[in-house]
Amino acid sequence: MYPHTHHELNKPILDVQRISVRYNGRLALEDVTFHLHAGERIAVVGPNGAGKSTLFKVVAGVLPPSTGEVNIFGSRPRSHVCIAYIPQRSQVDWNFPVSVADVVMMGRSAKLGLLNWPHKRDWEYVHRALEIVELSDLAQRQIGQLSGGQQQRMFIARALAQEAELMLMDEPLSGLDTPSQEGLLNLLDTLRNQNVTVMVATHDLDQATRHFDRIMLLNHRIIAFDVPQNVMHTDHLLQAYGGRLKIASGGTMLVDDCCPPES
Repeated sequence: MYPHTHHELNKPILDVQRISVRYNGRLALEDVTFHLHAGERIAVVGPNGAGKSTLFKVVAGVLPPSTGEVNIFGSRPRSHVCIAYIPQRSQVDWNFPVSVADVVMMGRSAKLGLLNWPHKRDWEYVHRALEIVELSDLAQRQIGQLSGGQQQRMFIARALAQEAELMLMDEPLSGLDTPSQEGLLNLLDTLRNQNVTVMVATHDLDQATRHFDRIMLLNHRIIAFDVPQNVMHTDHLLQAYGGRLKIASGGTMLVDDCCPPES
């Protein structure tokens, strides 16, 4: 079993200090500094290629920064099992022959260790997580048979079974119809009630403004990070999106973001 990492509760749940990341000489993130408190709901917005996915991978401990450091409750992310990274759905093999319950049980793996079988208590976590995301009736369904919204709910259930306190969700709303998006946003309210901190990468500026406590506007560096009304200014958005930002009649701001997928 993995050792429990002590949480210094007087420290922020996430503290990022001056991280930069380079890929083959290209700067993906530059001097990024911020911190979060438990229970916050953060939207990370910016153009494709801005470094949103890279930031999540660094926070999760999947990718080391070139410079700077990340701390979760006072210690490095790779020593924690309380972080759940939920990747973009396009990165998942949906033909893999596993059930919804199997995937949710994967959230218990760090608690079990490599050679231990799940116990009754582990299955209780799985069943409770499936109840919270309203997938109990689909527990034995092969994962490729789920709708896009159900697939995202399954990953949230896996994070809940993991007992995650920080969830990093990379474009969870992308490609979903409006009812599925609204359902996921409502589920985020449930996570808030459980004091789970959530960072969500999204391209929808309107949803970011209406549903999140703070917005991080990112384009390799942080352009602005504050409550929505202090971030969603034309000058900030122009710095992030440049010519991709269009001002429609009535002052509505639209983003033409059809460029290659981000790293």
